Amino acid sequence: MALHEYCWRAGRGWCCLLVFTLLGGSVAGWCNELGTAGSQPSSTDSRLSGSGTRPTNFVFFLVDDLGWTDLGCFGSGFYETPHLDRFANSAMKFTNAYAACPVCSPTRASILTGQYPQRVGITDYISPTGGNQPANWKRKTKMLPASYSDRLALKEKTVAEVLKESGYATFFAGKWHLGPQGFWPEDQGFDVNRGGIERGGPYGGKRYFSPYGNPRLKDGPVGEHLPDRLATEAVEFIKQHKDEPFLTYLSFYSVHTPLMSREDLKQKYLDKKARIRFGGPIWGEEGSRKIRLVQEHAVYAAMVEAMDLAVGKVLSALNEFNLTENTVVIFMSDNGGLSTSEGHPTSNLPLRAGKGWMYEGGIREPMMVRAPGVTQAGSQSDDYVTSTDFFPTILELAGLKQRPDIHRDGMSFVPLLNAEKMDRGPIFWHYPHYGNQGGAPTAAIRNGPWKLIRWLENGKLELFDLSKDIGEKRNLVAEFPEVASKMDDQLTQWQAEVAAKMPTAR
Repeated sequence: MALHEYCWRAGRGWCCLLVFTLLGGSVAGWCNELGTAGSQPSSTDSRLSGSGTRPTNFVFFLVDDLGWTDLGCFGSGFYETPHLDRFANSAMKFTNAYAACPVCSPTRASILTGQYPQRVGITDYISPTGGNQPANWKRKTKMLPASYSDRLALKEKTVAEVLKESGYATFFAGKWHLGPQGFWPEDQGFDVNRGGIERGGPYGGKRYFSPYGNPRLKDGPVGEHLPDRLATEAVEFIKQHKDEPFLTYLSFYSVHTPLMSREDLKQKYLDKKARIRFGGPIWGEEGSRKIRLVQEHAVYAAMVEAMDLAVGKVLSALNEFNLTENTVVIFMSDNGGLSTSEGHPTSNLPLRAGKGWMYEGGIREPMMVRAPGVTQAGSQSDDYVTSTDFFPTILELAGLKQRPDIHRDGMSFVPLLNAEKMDRGPIFWHYPHYGNQGGAPTAAIRNGPWKLIRWLENGKLELFDLSKDIGEKRNLVAEFPEVASKMDDQLTQWQAEVAAKMPTAR
């Protein structure tokens, strides 16, 4: 059996890169207020934040470029993620969690604002040189990409700002990538910023090792590893603020390029690779691109494990400070795994394509949530959610009023945490750009099991029933023309509502 087939059959897990932390009062008091596990806190109910208990606190883990099956708990048989696997056993896994965009900056903006990227104007990854803007476009493509904002406007109110106004201490560590100085975390509601600047990767100094060459992160000892350092900074903040409400946002640079790792972990996976017999081909094709079909990249595997160790360090600190039973943890990635470019380090099978593409491999993410007293250990939700939904969910868990004037597109998924159903309605994507990974301008809508992709160069439609075809192999437009037409109309209406910009003819 090929490794990618084994990885998928071994389990579907869902572990990704967001952590939210409830640091309420005593466990007994908190549970008495909420009732039995599975009861639903109201969005206007102050029980979580008042009546003698401490307010809900949050820790947010976000991983960069982590693919849907890049964790053991999500099916990988090659990468080892023991800390996240144990966490998955105590949490709720989401099998249909989506990023708002197949690349990083737009998704990051959607998490912080609760709005689709089109509303805030950030629809592509932010290039510090402006090379992605149509005025500077050098690539030979059929169309010119749409223009987009290169910063998260200060007028946009982030979830950090709303929590800060409610008395929270706020902390950010790691990758920001939402604008130049003046638009960094400290300007967007975070009291502390450790490493968040305009860069999309750790491109200063020794990159993933100290000295970092990062103006918002002091160099550590020579050779210090960045994922571990960011975890250390998060632990120190939690320690300092464990007796007051806080938001800790740990946004890893991992597992983004450059592909580099600790030598000991790299050797571990080189040895492991040598012991495994891989069945079937290692490489396939996606359009004109070569695509990896098997997870066997030793350096990438080492990067995934190093991220897992860093997450474990934070989770252990919650235990040490007696905060685990009062902590909500959410984990997620910002876009799909890198399978068609830049070293092709991972495979997203059974999903199609990867980062930069509108197929599931580019937008479906590993996600888990643990909310003591709310979620059932080892549970799973198959309902779809998207990255705009975190903002209202955090507010509801904090016992704060919803702010639909701010998080305009998000919808709280607390009912799902309570094992209840909710009508999320359709979710949308619009990417009027050419990614570095082979994808072309596209827009998409998912409603129930149906997903429609519209290619913006030529208007071609693709319709998939994800309940039967997770790999998006069979285009059903000809068989279900009425479904395709209705969804295409919905997509057009939404594009008009959010003032989506379009690529233009050359």
